[in-house]
Amino acid sequence: MKRFALAALAAAMVAVTAPALAAAPMVKTSAPAYYRMMLGDFEVTVINDGTTPLPVDTLLQGMSKAELTAALKKNFAASPLETSFNAFLINTGSKLVLVDTGAGGLFGPNLGKFAANLKAAGYAPEQIDEIYITHMHPDHVGGLVTNGQLVFPNATVRAQKQEADYWLSNEILAKNPAKGDFFKGAMASLNPYVAAGKFKAFEGDVELVPGVSSHSGKGHTPGHATYVVESKGEKLVLVGDLIHVAAVQMARPDVTIGFDSTPKDALAERRQAFDAAARAGYLIGGAHLAFPGVGHLRKDGKGYDFVPVNFVQIH
Repeated sequence: MKRFALAALAAAMVAVTAPALAAAPMVKTSAPAYYRMMLGDFEVTVINDGTTPLPVDTLLQGMSKAELTAALKKNFAASPLETSFNAFLINTGSKLVLVDTGAGGLFGPNLGKFAANLKAAGYAPEQIDEIYITHMHPDHVGGLVTNGQLVFPNATVRAQKQEADYWLSNEILAKNPAKGDFFKGAMASLNPYVAAGKFKAFEGDVELVPGVSSHSGKGHTPGHATYVVESKGEKLVLVGDLIHVAAVQMARPDVTIGFDSTPKDALAERRQAFDAAARAGYLIGGAHLAFPGVGHLRKDGKGYDFVPVNFVQIH
């Protein structure tokens, strides 16, 4: 008993005199942001380019500041709103197709993570066969080049002809000096592919590769396109920038954003696309819906409910 008492006393003394462990430092980084899912026989990987705060209180149009604040608060959000920037990689089994490329260095320091996240997702830029651009705003095309060099040397880049004719025109740039940075970003990103013979425009609604088709529009930009992905009876429509702020525009699809070139047409295209998705029950994927930005739509009065995909770990 005496020996036990001495051992207990010694242990207590060690406990008292031992220095306390320091608190673990905060890591302050996230895991690589990609999400993988199957669509029929196709593998779809959503690759996030980062998030950045947007001043949606000054960008959104068609509702009062009080209504906007209330709509954001209802969804536990506020302005500036941290917003996702998503691109979509479709592996059809015979083609590797990328829809949009992220911002590169054209949209501030918080974005430009696409290349690292693509690598983390198990792919290299050299593997990509086709790149389809929804529109030529900087956060969708900036990832095409680095220091003027092709990031995707083996890919053919495609976009709606009306979009290319607008953003790659020096004559139109001269008439729109307020949008000068947008024009210059598009030209810097696309012209190296044009010069290399790797840019090919399309017109109308066409199948670009088996299972992936374009649907042409003109609201958000003069040639904004959406892309329809179909395999084994399953369907995903990549809506690009038909919506930016789900917390507001799902319930109020009549609200537009300052980035829209023709707000009336953008609104009409959003309603048409969302009504069709809600009616048929297929998936949509949005460039600025909260990552991974894929889900179903359900009609709710004059607006919609967005139901994100249920997370599935691919086995």
